[in-house]
Amino acid sequence: MKVIAMIPARYAASRFPAKLMQELGGKTVILRTYEAAVNTGLFDAVYVVTDSDIIFNEIEGNGGKAIMSIKEHECGSDRIAEAVANMDVDIVINVQGDEPFTEAKSLSKVIEVFKDDHDREIDLASLMTPLSDWEDVENPNNVKVIVDNRSFALYFSRSPIPYPRGKEIEATYYKHKGIYAFRKEALLAFPKMEMKMLEATEKIEAIRYLEYGKKIKMVETDVTGIEIDTPEDLEKAKKMLSDV
Repeated sequence: MKVIAMIPARYAASRFPAKLMQELGGKTVILRTYEAAVNTGLFDAVYVVTDSDIIFNEIEGNGGKAIMSIKEHECGSDRIAEAVANMDVDIVINVQGDEPFTEAKSLSKVIEVFKDDHDREIDLASLMTPLSDWEDVENPNNVKVIVDNRSFALYFSRSPIPYPRGKEIEATYYKHKGIYAFRKEALLAFPKMEMKMLEATEKIEAIRYLEYGKKIKMVETDVTGIEIDTPEDLEKAKKMLSDV
């Protein structure tokens, strides 16, 4: 089973422009993310896929592998689908460019589910981690996920799900970590699927797979890390590095 990592990287992020080129402990965020993915030792190859000459040159100039997108793309899945179309691979891991603390423990879990999926029931796999602070549950920047009794995703939302109507019931809330593992054929199908209302409303691309009947296996991890969505997140990341 050939497994590669693809890191989609846009320069113009809406909430934090140029965040991937911000300095983090002497290196840019995107370079740290790329090196972290390589250092897991889990992949046959790791690529950054970008629409930006600046990001392309940052990776290539530091000895990494980068691919320039040919078309304009609305989301990361579209971008990496174009890049892998003619590659001989089985599983493609989408590592978010703003995850500089990407580590092997969690990634190995999502890869492992495909090894045990003898009936090829799983189209893609992803990670979730428990949320304990209600402020984090309410934060719309934290995408939440609910699953069935086999840990297949039922829905993703920026709102708290499940809604805590009955205070006597202690619900567990899970944050969706934006790392996806795709079967190549499921990834290539994504750009052909038109965006529907739920995805457009929530602005969560994983919902598109659910709306088209694809099965997403969720894997729990206790590794939280830091996703750099805001300048405040970057400061947290800098502190985490300085504390190591």
